[in-house]
Amino acid sequence: MSSLNALRARNSPIHPTIALPPTIEHAIRAGAWLVFNLSGGKDSSAALFAAMPVLDALGHPRERRIAIHADLGRAEWDSTAETVATIAALASITLTIRRRQSGDLFDRWHQRFEAGKARYEELSTYNLIGPWSSASLRFCTSEQKAQVIGPYLARQLAGETIIQVIGIRRDESSARAAAPDWKRDTRFAADGNRAGTKMMIWHPVIDWSTADVFAFHETHGIPLHEAYTRHGSSRLSCRYCVLQSLADQQAAASCPSNQEAFIHLVALEARSTFSFQPGRWLADSAPHLLPASLASDIERAKHDAMRRRQLESGMPSDLRFQRGWPPRIPTTSEASLIAAARAPILRRHELFDRYPDGSAVKARFAELVARRAPATGGQPRPHEARP
Repeated sequence: MSSLNALRARNSPIHPTIALPPTIEHAIRAGAWLVFNLSGGKDSSAALFAAMPVLDALGHPRERRIAIHADLGRAEWDSTAETVATIAALASITLTIRRRQSGDLFDRWHQRFEAGKARYEELSTYNLIGPWSSASLRFCTSEQKAQVIGPYLARQLAGETIIQVIGIRRDESSARAAAPDWKRDTRFAADGNRAGTKMMIWHPVIDWSTADVFAFHETHGIPLHEAYTRHGSSRLSCRYCVLQSLADQQAAASCPSNQEAFIHLVALEARSTFSFQPGRWLADSAPHLLPASLASDIERAKHDAMRRRQLESGMPSDLRFQRGWPPRIPTTSEASLIAAARAPILRRHELFDRYPDGSAVKARFAELVARRAPATGGQPRPHEARP
């Protein structure tokens, strides 16, 4: 019988089977550090409690197992910290909490919008940039989690093999359907680094279904976050997530301690004129919670958002922001269109119109094209479309 089959036989309560790739098994047997990423959600706690008896059966020392939580500040449910601490205590594992030093997720959204406005004012970007994360630009998982946890582990456990245990599952989304059961992580400990640190990511419950996860919690008496038990969320994320379903947004809004965050984010929707999710305003998920003045501001923001999109759609499409932007200098008539489209958007956000006419816009594009000319010599040869 193989080591994996023997492990299954000895640990019949582990059901369904966890993913245990040979590389991960070998590293566990060699005494790697196991770091359980706990979010407070059902999948991370399932990964923890499913993996623990496997580690015991492989002879892995318990003192080389820790839990870590990336605290997203105001974006977190109030009860998440207590839930994470309870889960770690039940597993008899040390918990470390890390936070981004330059602000929480709400701060990051504000910072992005302010930076975007500054770039728009100086015509360093073609379209005004909104504050929010997206499916392809997820501040919560990149800057707020990975970039906080990864460097910390690389410093604290320098010279060690580190396996981060993360509870993602393939049936969560189409994006995760192709996720591997493990992978090397060279972002914070490159191959051949001087310290000899090696990092890996392991997804032990990658093939579990949602029903499997809830059944596992019930069978083993593992507590669930109040988002599931009291408010009917299908998953735990931030209080309000850019990838959240409408039903889960409404579930979050039903929790009184989430309502201050709701008002805060809706106010940023109103100020920025960008909806929290593409095609859906967070304000519309619980309009009964809005003060009358904010409800009025949102209606104005929706109108201004539509107007902004109309204005920007009239600008030359081939000049939209891309790598190496701008690709060329606009014609005189195109530059005049750009200036006219920008003016009301700049006024809406109380920004200074530094390039108020076609001549100024055209000169600015010429300056930007010249800046990206090769530094090795020779004069740039910017292309200008024919009028």
